[in-house]
Amino acid sequence: MKGSNLLRAPTSLSTSLPLYSPLKFVAPFRNPICFSHLILSSLKHHPIRISSLHATATQETVEVDETASQFVEIGYISSVHGLQGEVRVKPNTDFPELRFAEPGRRWLKRQILGREIIEEVELMEGRGHHGQKSWIIKINNIEKVEQAQQLVGSTILVLDEDRPELEEGDFYARDLVGMRVTLQETGEPVGTVVNVFDNGGSDLLQVKLNSSLDIIDKNGKMKSEAPLVWVPFVEAIVPHVDMIKREMTITPPKGLLELNVRSDERSKKERRQLEWKDRKKFQKRVIAAKKKLCEMEQKHVFEGFRYGEKSQGSLLAEQIVGVNSQLLQVALKTIETPSDRWHFSEFLAAYNKETTRHVFKVSKGCLVSEDKEYTSSKITERRKALISNGKVANILVVEGKTSESEGTDRFIQRLVEMESHGTTPLILVCPINKMETFQNLMTDNDYFGFDPEKVWILEEEKLPVVSSSHGKHKILMKSPWEILQTPVGSGGVISLLSSHNSLESLATMGVEYIEISSVDQRYIGGEDLVGLVDSSEADVGIKTFGGINDVDDIFNMVFSIKYITQLTKNINKLLFDAVLRPNQHVEMVDKEWVDITPSTHNSYEFCSSIYTCLKGCSFDKVCVMEVVD
Repeated sequence: MKGSNLLRAPTSLSTSLPLYSPLKFVAPFRNPICFSHLILSSLKHHPIRISSLHATATQETVEVDETASQFVEIGYISSVHGLQGEVRVKPNTDFPELRFAEPGRRWLKRQILGREIIEEVELMEGRGHHGQKSWIIKINNIEKVEQAQQLVGSTILVLDEDRPELEEGDFYARDLVGMRVTLQETGEPVGTVVNVFDNGGSDLLQVKLNSSLDIIDKNGKMKSEAPLVWVPFVEAIVPHVDMIKREMTITPPKGLLELNVRSDERSKKERRQLEWKDRKKFQKRVIAAKKKLCEMEQKHVFEGFRYGEKSQGSLLAEQIVGVNSQLLQVALKTIETPSDRWHFSEFLAAYNKETTRHVFKVSKGCLVSEDKEYTSSKITERRKALISNGKVANILVVEGKTSESEGTDRFIQRLVEMESHGTTPLILVCPINKMETFQNLMTDNDYFGFDPEKVWILEEEKLPVVSSSHGKHKILMKSPWEILQTPVGSGGVISLLSSHNSLESLATMGVEYIEISSVDQRYIGGEDLVGLVDSSEADVGIKTFGGINDVDDIFNMVFSIKYITQLTKNINKLLFDAVLRPNQHVEMVDKEWVDITPSTHNSYEFCSSIYTCLKGCSFDKVCVMEVVD
């Protein structure tokens, strides 16, 4: 898939981090392979920020390997600054003034002739870089640019004993690793903390269970080896941490420990072989994606591989694989050959003028009434028959600008209103930062009666932001390891379906129609649009509301699976608008990463409306349901 992420129900989920219904924790769902690397190296390479039991946290990266366990990472040297030997530092600490403004001893960890060494240096002075999240520092005896360049990529360390004292309830990640875990209610030993994963929300403890525990996996089999489970580090589940005794007590919800347990009974050798194959597959995808970008003259995207830690390079690789280069090339043509914007309102006007098929009208009052059948008996009967027999799939699209509470309420209302949950496949498209929320919402509510095997959650389609000058286009970078991207809009649903095997899966299930709609209150009430499409022998059905035509975040359409399959095979005909906007980004200038803050519009964002797929569609294959006052 494109950089989009596919979440299935826990029974079929294959990511490294298990999901469990009673809890609401934040955990990024990225490419499963890259995600595994991030977890395994989180303590060693990443800033680890432990959310305290009182919702405060302190970020300070901790080295855990034996040779450097006495040090703490506080940042890395990203580039040279000026001509006097100064360097620019990207901090990984919540105490930048203490670490970079106060002179004194520091240590640098860097690679020399293939060996990793740690050497002591003297920090002379430092200052925050105005308007940028970086610091400029001066190190003793580094007077020339050539000397400073030798330090780029080095990690800056301080002694572990120099860590600032934390407030009560705050903890460093390293102090939690190795702690015993016991059940608060009985005092029974549970296991030992072996890792901590920080995702910016509620942090996760990875606990290795005691082999003496009788743990039964979800297949009903007794575990013969000590498994690893994830425990959210929140006060409700981890009420007490004793730093002196090196022990914490937990109150896990029923089923938490069992639901986390690996059900894969393959041997360790077999699992390693599969992991190796997965890594090789991902590497091939990275190579193929890099080749595509090279063909598009976007080699600058690879600059980040020369800097930072291994995990940051993995993030960049994941970003590169995530670029839908085919869709991007289609969108770039909008800059090269601008055309008049296509308007859905113009399509409707032409439809009303030229078609022999009348617009089917229904009042809002009838639409929301539970007591009235507002359409003909033929349409209603067809709707009920199609839905009850699993012939209709629903795709709900959540806009990123919708607030979390508002989007959740509308989503729940839509699900409750739907008919025949047990037979209806459901696909939810939403921003990546809302995927966990909706996944947890589904599992917490027993999937609202839907079959978990027929529920998918996809990340919305995004495209890189690009600058354009003299016919040359350049992808902008949010950081050395992140591509600046923005959502495509509702038209991205078509390319999402082409990037997955979703349509093939739905066709195998016997689905004949797909309803695609935004999660919006206006659409509550009835699903007769699909009945109208089927009765009219149309390929496309459109529901309009009181003259609301060109608003991209409000839509309700039904497609025959045959027609939408044709659309996914002709992605190059998808229409885009190139919107010129100011976008802050980073660039490599004279071997130095520089933050660019534009004062004028400097780049293009691409958007596409699902309505544009109607361009060129025969009016005889379209039917319209208009909701009137």
